[in-house]
Amino acid sequence: MSKKATFLPLNLSLAPFLLVLLYHLLSCVAVHGVQEKKILSLHNNIWSPMKSNEASSSCFSHNLGQRRESSTTLEMKHKELCSGKTIDWGKKLRRALTLDNLRVQSLQLRIKAMSSSTTESISEAQIPLTSGMKLQTLNYIVTVDVGGKNMTLIVDTGSDLTWVQCQPCKSCYNQQGPLYDPSVSSSYKTVFCNSSTCQDLVAATGNSGLCGGNNGVEKKTCDYVVSYGDGSYTRGNLGSESIQLGDTKVESFVFGCGRSNKGLFGGASGLMGLGRSSVSLVSQTMKNFNGVFSYCLPSLEDGASGSLSFGDNSSVYKNSTSVSYTPLVQNPQLSSFYVLNLTGASIGGVELESSSFGRGILIDSGTVITRLPPSIYKAVKTEFLKQFTGFPSAPSYSILDTCFNLTSYEDVSIPTIKMIFQGDAGLEVDVTGVFYFVKPDASLVCLALASLSYENEVGIIGNYQQKNQRVIYDTKQEKLGIAVENCSF
Repeated sequence: MSKKATFLPLNLSLAPFLLVLLYHLLSCVAVHGVQEKKILSLHNNIWSPMKSNEASSSCFSHNLGQRRESSTTLEMKHKELCSGKTIDWGKKLRRALTLDNLRVQSLQLRIKAMSSSTTESISEAQIPLTSGMKLQTLNYIVTVDVGGKNMTLIVDTGSDLTWVQCQPCKSCYNQQGPLYDPSVSSSYKTVFCNSSTCQDLVAATGNSGLCGGNNGVEKKTCDYVVSYGDGSYTRGNLGSESIQLGDTKVESFVFGCGRSNKGLFGGASGLMGLGRSSVSLVSQTMKNFNGVFSYCLPSLEDGASGSLSFGDNSSVYKNSTSVSYTPLVQNPQLSSFYVLNLTGASIGGVELESSSFGRGILIDSGTVITRLPPSIYKAVKTEFLKQFTGFPSAPSYSILDTCFNLTSYEDVSIPTIKMIFQGDAGLEVDVTGVFYFVKPDASLVCLALASLSYENEVGIIGNYQQKNQRVIYDTKQEKLGIAVENCSF
């Protein structure tokens, strides 16, 4: 015999309350679901000044000697300082925004200006990649061996030429560790003006090798000049040298021997160019690593670490989600950059709409804050403010205009931010990449995204939003992979 449904009497006086409660619950499921928000701790003393005796005695990372099928794993550690000096990180963080904006303006100018083989014995190398905070820069750094000497280099996928400060130096900024001295290296060779390598500087730096005569004396060495748009520059001679990437040695590597260098490189020895031109490290090591490299950028917390890997041995990855791939956009006008097709975005699980989706966007390790076309940024900001409510607002600062005063909170629950690329590849921004602490005490905390000035400018995904992701660049297969990875050993 079938059972009849039993109904309990409803207290009609509670109906309005129950309806409101039901609506609220449904709204939370649809917009603020369990998987759509994450908790961020606001007072973890990331930027607390360190005393001299707390600083590391060495800025260099070390090789752990762990080899896996010809790959190399190096220790990567994060420390705020290694010089022992007390630094006002609040001031540094605020200054970094201004400098980052200058870099983006420089990239946009470069973009506008650009608009007017058989593989054998493929090997892998993994290099420790550390936040550059300890060298007073918000970019990321690795330590490599150049001509038998350890050099700490800023990692930059938006540049091509790798360079280090050289002796004798006419004008050099202060770096931690000795300058490279080609006169004491038996493997250093000069690159001459009449070489094809010198002419390749046109694509890599925007200027040909400076080979003109001086006082009737013909110049033989290939000189270079690279300007970065924020006032930083390097000038010097092109040379070749052996470079050790982990346990992999690369002979006759072409690099810049900087004799006159100025700018915002912190205490780093120079810069590693991972762009796509013929003089970049990626192109020069094609036979060694098959045009594949990847990184996992660590967060800014003390002790956090990550890695820079060369080669296509995925066993060195520690990703917690499967790798999703998106094609690298082929654009002759942006041939030295890594361009993706941004097809969508979501805030807290809510998909956004914008006519600017479906356009190319650069991914760049040297830019800090992600820049979005105005229409996309407006959609992001509007939806974010809908979901992140009830918190005291704060004045905008520099390029950041969505700010809060969160000093009275220990933790906050913030909506997830996800970027979608062609092929349904996605990058969900790590919880540490959503807010930028303009003031370390959380009295001025801003959404770590900014708008471009014009709709037709090219967007840029900065390193602040790439933290704790395994980002894989496959230049031979013309694709980029993304997976979640905790960048800490």
